Amino acid sequence: MFFITASCIIKNEIENSMKTLAGKVVWLTGASSGIGEALAIELAKEDCILILSARRENELKRVQQLAGLNDENCLLLPLDLEKYDGFESLKNSVMQKFGRVDVLINNAGISQRSLAIETSLEVDKRLMEVNYMGTVALTKTLLPQFIKNKDGLIVTVTSAVGKIPSPWRSSYAAAKHALHGFFDSLRAECYQDGLRVLLVCPGFVATNVSVNALTGSGETTGKMDEATAKGITAKQCAQGIISAIKSGKQEVVIGGIKEKFGVWMKRHFPLIFSVMIRKMAVR
Repeated sequence: MFFITASCIIKNEIENSMKTLAGKVVWLTGASSGIGEALAIELAKEDCILILSARRENELKRVQQLAGLNDENCLLLPLDLEKYDGFESLKNSVMQKFGRVDVLINNAGISQRSLAIETSLEVDKRLMEVNYMGTVALTKTLLPQFIKNKDGLIVTVTSAVGKIPSPWRSSYAAAKHALHGFFDSLRAECYQDGLRVLLVCPGFVATNVSVNALTGSGETTGKMDEATAKGITAKQCAQGIISAIKSGKQEVVIGGIKEKFGVWMKRHFPLIFSVMIRKMAVR
C-alpha cells in the first residue's frame, strides 16, 4: 500500500511539472552578474518574458543586451533587497507592463567570509536582511497574485550551505537555513492553491560571490576563493536550475561531487560529517 501511494504522489508531482517555459513571465533577482546573469541568458533562449532586477541598472542593461532581449519581452527593474518597503510599487510596474508573474526566481543575495567570533552583529543583521528578509518580502508581495491565479512557481536559490553549514559562513548559513524553513512551509501551505516551490542549493560556482562576500567588519573581501574559482560554471548552474524547473523538482543540489557527497554525509552520517567539515577546504 505504501509503495502504491508513493507512486501516485510522484506521478502527480511529475504531471504538475513545468515542461516548457516559453511565454512564461519570469521575475529574476540578482540578474546583473554570476548565476543570475547566466540564468537571464538561458531563460531568454527558452523564450521567456523576463523582469530583470538587481541594484545596478547599467549592469542590467548589459545583461539585457547580452541575452538578446528587448523592451517588448523584458523589463529592467532595479531593486535593493534591503529596501523592501518599495516592493509593492515595483510589483505594480510589472503588472502594468505584463499583467502577471508566472515564475519568481529569488536569486539575489550576499555571502560571508569570516569567523563567527570576528563578525559584528551589524554584519549578521545585514546578511539576514538581504538573504532572508528581502527574499521573503518580495515573495509575500507576489503571493496574493499567485494564490488568486491558482498557479505559480517560486524558485529560491539558497546554497549547499543551507544544507551543510561550514566554517567562515555562520550567518550566511543561518540565513540560507531560514530560507529552507520558510519555503518548505510555504510549499505545504499553498499546494492546494497551485503554488509550487523549488529550492536550489548550488555548491561552489565560479562567480564573484567570494569577491563580494562580507568580512566580519562589513567590508568586501575583494578576493577570489580557491574553492570558488574551481567550481562549476554559472552557465552549468543555470542549466541545472532550468532542468529542475521543467522536471518539477522541489529541491535540487547543483555542484560537484564534493558538495553532493557532503549533503549525503550530513544527512546519513552527521557525526562523521562534522569531523570532515573541520578539515575541508571551503575558501
